[in-house]
Amino acid sequence: MSHPLIKNALQSDAGFGALLLRLPIGIILAAHGAQKLFGWFGGYGLEGTGQWLASIGLQPGLLMALLAGSAEFFGGLALMFGLLTRPAALVSAFTMVVAIFSVHIGNGLFMANNGYEFALSLLAATAALTLLGAGRLSLDNLIAKRI
Repeated sequence: MSHPLIKNALQSDAGFGALLLRLPIGIILAAHGAQKLFGWFGGYGLEGTGQWLASIGLQPGLLMALLAGSAEFFGGLALMFGLLTRPAALVSAFTMVVAIFSVHIGNGLFMANNGYEFALSLLAATAALTLLGAGRLSLDNLIAKRI
């Protein structure tokens, strides 16, 4: 017997549109998380990211780097596969709020000045996925149909 709350959290009537959000946003988040955690794609890895986060006042830096990197990397993977989409999107949205207000807000909107434009776009997409769910082509819907 399945719990209706779990089924409702997984089920989504967002159709194929959510997939168009999930895939690119998931790829972007996973890549940024990999920069923070593993130093891939020109990133600084956990230690370097931790030192930088500590230097801007996010203490303890190593823990903050682990949390941000994990939210982005594992949240991004979850979004790509449509697995636990709503919680993954919610955690990713929260991570973007922290990034906006701790790093980018003082630089204005535009990316050219290290502004919050890009993080705001990711926030909007992850907030939308939190509400919409994974959509038709997702592991969430597959699981919901089986329970």
